[in-house]
Amino acid sequence: MNLIKLQIIELIDKHHHMTSVAEILGIKQPTVTFHMKSLEEELGVRLFESRSGKTFLTEAGQALLHYSVKINALTQEARRVVKEYDSLYRGTLHIGASYVPATYLLPAMLHTFSQEFPGIRMTLSVKPAPVIREMVIQHQLDLGIISSEPFVGSVLYAETLCEDDLVLICSPQHGLTQKESLLPEDIAQIPFALHGDESSTRRLTNQWLVQHDIRLRSTVEMDSLEAIKQLVLLGGHISFMSRMAVQWEEQQGLIQVLPIPGEQAPRHIYTVHNKDRHPSAQVHRFIEVLHEVMNTQSLLRQPIG
Repeated sequence: MNLIKLQIIELIDKHHHMTSVAEILGIKQPTVTFHMKSLEEELGVRLFESRSGKTFLTEAGQALLHYSVKINALTQEARRVVKEYDSLYRGTLHIGASYVPATYLLPAMLHTFSQEFPGIRMTLSVKPAPVIREMVIQHQLDLGIISSEPFVGSVLYAETLCEDDLVLICSPQHGLTQKESLLPEDIAQIPFALHGDESSTRRLTNQWLVQHDIRLRSTVEMDSLEAIKQLVLLGGHISFMSRMAVQWEEQQGLIQVLPIPGEQAPRHIYTVHNKDRHPSAQVHRFIEVLHEVMNTQSLLRQPIG
């Protein structure tokens, strides 16, 4: 079984036309047909079927597709690693990040890295942490940087960069700032700005509510961190938010940061990469610069006592 046969499996599933597959691979259509029949003879099972002038994978073909996609991705990765092994100053770096590190950590990081390595092209995908993890698993990203509660991934290697604990935010004039100590029950009485369903902050908020048997009486749900901050600034609503996301507003006296009453699950910022994907020289240097930027700029304040 050679690699071109596995490429044909994947391309047939995407395009359903042998002419399209032949054009993509730069070979003639009879050659595609030959490889398809050869693969069926080699495995002793029917892998392809024709319907309405198109070619589809059988159930056995779909089973083989699962492994073909992985092998093809690893083949491309192997070629990339070999080509870029000694090319720290050129190439492309595909980074994915969840919203908090993408907004409040990576701009300074990307600025520093691009000045040191202007020949490296960088792309940044900003998605919820679970989506970034899946993109890393599917070899769509060289590296992920996510804000998340602890997780287990059999094919992922995760390194903790720093804590990213949640805090309670409100207007400096809010009545909560006058309380000597907050109780979980106090939260239920106040209009609350919830994060979107896919965010790790929302998951941790939901866990906290269940843990303390709290039901919020008045809520508004928003997907934007900045929109939530603007709502809190108006004085009526409160919210849970990443400490990193409100550092500037706290320093300017625009938002009051308070400890969340009761216990809460920990959250950190992680770098994640696929264990089957050999990190390139660019990825290694990117992580080094990331640590350097964090150390020099002290992006995170100490936890509230």
